[in-house]
Amino acid sequence: MSDQDVWQFSDDRGQLSTGGRLPTRVLAYVQAGATLWDHGIRVSAVFGSDHDDPTVPDAAKTGSLPLAEVGYLGAGSTLDVDDLLRGEPELVVAVSYGGGHVYGLAPETAKHLEEHVPVVVIEVGPARTLDRIGDRFARLARSLGAEEVAAERELDIARDRLRTLAGGSERPRVVALSPAGQEQAHLARPRMWPELRALAELGVGVVEPADGPGANWSTVGWMDAAALRPDIVLADSRANATSLDELRTNGTWAAIERAARVVPWNPEPVCSPQAHARFLTRVADAVEAVAHG
Repeated sequence: MSDQDVWQFSDDRGQLSTGGRLPTRVLAYVQAGATLWDHGIRVSAVFGSDHDDPTVPDAAKTGSLPLAEVGYLGAGSTLDVDDLLRGEPELVVAVSYGGGHVYGLAPETAKHLEEHVPVVVIEVGPARTLDRIGDRFARLARSLGAEEVAAERELDIARDRLRTLAGGSERPRVVALSPAGQEQAHLARPRMWPELRALAELGVGVVEPADGPGANWSTVGWMDAAALRPDIVLADSRANATSLDELRTNGTWAAIERAARVVPWNPEPVCSPQAHARFLTRVADAVEAVAHG
């Protein structure tokens, strides 16, 4: 770092980004942008991945982002370097699921992007705890001038409540899944998802699918999903998952929905204290409702 640099941040690849002033025009992957916004950093634009619509951001991922103010540049392989640089960003914040690879962009696009603008990459994959991911985003936000978030107390209260409820005499069976059409569902392997591991650490009984193919998901028919007898279903709310409205013509899903409490779950969570507190509160409400019949 030179004597003229007033901003620096070492990302999860160990790569140091620097600048002569605080970056103010920040472009981010949508998950990162929503997280930074909760920390008070006003990102100028966001982009999605190949799972996302190239023209409309996924509402499940955008958190509290004011979409009328924050531009959406597109998604995944539809983006090129010119698209990403259109707003003259001073910093790009991306995420990675391992190996430092930029998620949501073609490798060549990510490579050429870094020739023009600093790119900070935050690791959000299974090797990280949710607390660690949240801490890294908080550190980045503070480096960009954010104040301390006042939601930590809210998160502590939500954790304590869920821990108490989950410690009851009968723990509800919780199944996390992503609907994949009328014939099948992807069952989440809890150990591969930081937010689900956080639930398990609080005592929530998140069901582990049977061993088999698929590192993150076990793909099964709806009858096999029903056989897990969930009391609570964490259902993928992203736009690339089959909507629950579409599923209601499926008799097996309809039976699951009648027997279980359904809680929306975003596998790409906003990693701020307030967003995590809201999710824990929804899960705690469902646990409490199951306990009361």
